[in-house]
Amino acid sequence: MSSAAATLLLRRATGTAATAAATTTLGLKTTSAACAAVAKRTLAAAAADESLRKTALNDLHKELGGDMVPFAGYELPVLYKGGENGGVMKEHLWCRADGKASLFDVSHMGQIRWHGKDRAAFLEKIVVGDIAGLAPGSGCLSLITNEKGGIIDDTVITNAGDYIYMVVNGACKFGDMEHFEEQMKAFDGEVCMEYLEDDMQVLALQGTGAAEVVKKLLPSDFDLTKMAFMTGVDIAVDGIQGCRLTRCGYTGEDGFEIAMPAEHAVSIASKLLEDPAVNPTGLGARDSLRLEAGLCLYGNDLDQETTPTMGTLGWTMGGPGSRRRVEGGFLGAEHILTPEGKFKKVPKKRVGIKGMKAPARDHTEIFDATGETKIGEVTSGTYSPCLKVPIAMGYVETKNAKVGTEVMLKIRNKMQAAEVVKMPFVESRYYRVPE
Repeated sequence: MSSAAATLLLRRATGTAATAAATTTLGLKTTSAACAAVAKRTLAAAAADESLRKTALNDLHKELGGDMVPFAGYELPVLYKGGENGGVMKEHLWCRADGKASLFDVSHMGQIRWHGKDRAAFLEKIVVGDIAGLAPGSGCLSLITNEKGGIIDDTVITNAGDYIYMVVNGACKFGDMEHFEEQMKAFDGEVCMEYLEDDMQVLALQGTGAAEVVKKLLPSDFDLTKMAFMTGVDIAVDGIQGCRLTRCGYTGEDGFEIAMPAEHAVSIASKLLEDPAVNPTGLGARDSLRLEAGLCLYGNDLDQETTPTMGTLGWTMGGPGSRRRVEGGFLGAEHILTPEGKFKKVPKKRVGIKGMKAPARDHTEIFDATGETKIGEVTSGTYSPCLKVPIAMGYVETKNAKVGTEVMLKIRNKMQAAEVVKMPFVESRYYRVPE
C-alpha cells in the first residue's frame, strides 16, 4: 500500500452531521481541531500499515474457493477454484452469457464524498469533466490530471444531490487524496473531502441478468427500468439502509456497483449469490472483460505521462465547443487544448490490435509493417475468451494509429503480423432507458 494521504474528514470520527457542518471550512487547516487531529492520526496509520488489507468478504471468498492474491494493497480473489463455473475462462464467459450476472468484490476502490457549496467548482480544477453540469443522480467517467496534463487516475463521479460521490482506483486512492489535499490548500472556496475508508464495501454485479437479480433486493416501488447507465441513488438494499446503487461497471455489460456498510457486505453478497443467475468472479476475468470492452487499466494503459488525448479519452472533456473544452480550467489544460478548445497534436495514440497468432503481453514492442522501425508498445494483451483470438491495446506513433494500419509485433523474439483495429473488441451492451 502506498504510504500517502488518507483523509481530511473521517465519517466515523465526526458523524454525518459534523461532516456537513465542516463543509464551511477548507481542508485540514480550517476543520475543527478534533477533526484535524483525527486526520493526522489516519495519515500516520496509512503510512505505517504496509500489510495486505482484507475486505469484509475475505472469508466468504475463501469459502467459495477464491484463489487469493495481492492486489492494490488488498488480498483479493484472482479466480475461484473447484466450482463448476470457476476459472478465468468460465467466469469470463458467464458474464457475457444472456441472462447471467457476475459478482465482483471491488471494495478496494476508494470512495469519497465531497461536501461544501463550492465542491463542483473545486472538482473542475482537478478533473477534466463537466461536473457542474451533472444533473442530480447523473454521473460520468472523468480523469484526474497533473500540471502537465498527464493522467493521475481515472474516476467515476456522480452528483448525489447533497454531496458529490467519487470512486477512484484502489491502487491510486491514497496518492489521489494526497494530491487533492494539496489542491485544496490553494483553493479559495468551501469544500470538504470525506473518505469512506473500508467502512463502506463495494460489490459489482455485471451482465445482462444483473438488473433482474438486483431488483429483487430493492424497494418494491423503485422502477429500475428508468435508471439509466451512469446514474446513481442512495437506496436501501435488501432492507439495509445506508447503501448506494450506481448503474455502471467496467466489463462492457449492463451492471451495477452496490456500496454498503461493511457489516452488511456478507449478507448482501450471500443474498445475491443465492440467485442461480449469479456467479462469483475474480480479478482475472475482470481484466479480460475490460480489455474486450476496450477499457483502460490504470498503470498499464494510462499513467502520469499520458494525456487524455493520447489515451483517446478526449471525449471525457465533452465535444467540440463544449464548456470544458473552451474554458479549460483544470490542471494541465494548456498542454491538451488550444485557446479555441481544440485538441493539440499528440505524438502517440492508444489503439486496438488484432491479427497476431499468439497473445502479446504488456511491453511487447510494436513495429511498422516492414518490421524495421519500432513505433510503439503494447500496454495490455490477452486471449479473448469470446472472440477466441489474441487481442491487445497499446500506443503507437500518431501517424500509424489509423484503423487498418498493418503492424508487426515482436512476440517471444519472433515477428508476427497484426493490424490496428477499432475498439471495443466486443460490442458493449450498456443499458438504455426505453423511450
